[in-house]
Amino acid sequence: MSRWSEVLRESPGARLRSVPWPVWIAAIVFAFLVVAALAPHLVTGVDPTAMARRQTLRPPSGEHLFGTDQLGRDVFARTVHATRISLGIGVAATAIGFGLGAVIGLLASGPSRLLDAVLMRLTDTMLAFPGMLLALVVIAVSGPGARNSAIAIGLATIPYYARLVRSQALEVRHSGYVEAARTLGQSRSRIALRHVLPNALTTLVVLATLGVGTAIVAGAGLSFLGLGVIPPTPEWGSMLSEGRNLVGRAWWIGVFPGLFVVASVVSITVLSRYWQRLAEGRTAR
Repeated sequence: MSRWSEVLRESPGARLRSVPWPVWIAAIVFAFLVVAALAPHLVTGVDPTAMARRQTLRPPSGEHLFGTDQLGRDVFARTVHATRISLGIGVAATAIGFGLGAVIGLLASGPSRLLDAVLMRLTDTMLAFPGMLLALVVIAVSGPGARNSAIAIGLATIPYYARLVRSQALEVRHSGYVEAARTLGQSRSRIALRHVLPNALTTLVVLATLGVGTAIVAGAGLSFLGLGVIPPTPEWGSMLSEGRNLVGRAWWIGVFPGLFVVASVVSITVLSRYWQRLAEGRTAR
């Protein structure tokens, strides 16, 4: 019996009691981020782009929870509304990189050694360059913006996912149940779709989830350099860039968006690691 079957057979109370407290905290933080991304008006009713010249550089208070920036904009409202863009870039970039990487990896793990060699040499060539450098090249060609940032980061991660999918698919292809399916005369495409891909996806989806955190950081890095989201649209990286020259006078402008970046990455990592332990058949404590 697999670990997932054992987990599903447990009572809901037993499953909840077995979850470590760091995972609970990560789940609560991630749930807040999801609400902030999907329905920011439920968290704050302040316009993130509204300027108030008489309230510039106000410190955190009851009126402005995270203070105000150099234009009098509410930092809390901007940080909350930036969640949608920052998380969206992370999810979209991972979907692009994982989706295209999975196709390349599955093709490379097939019976054609020539195709495998060609695809792997192409991925090796891409791996020879830092991922951020590839993203910068794409941004230089396509221009800044949230959509272009997601595409650039996604394209830069394709070779990593292609390598992972290929290695996982090759491991599954040499398993006993795939050999049995091949003996029974099932076609290669049927074996790939019904046996190889589903059994390889469990581990790969966990790794892709971990990649969302990395993509969020990369998207914030591009915006910090002025190559991502264009102001005045709120985004964590661009807010960090706006606050870097005001650290001595208004530390809150950059600190709180930075904390949101850290919170999102840590919560996603903790949840992904816990899911990975369950998928691998180990009990997390």
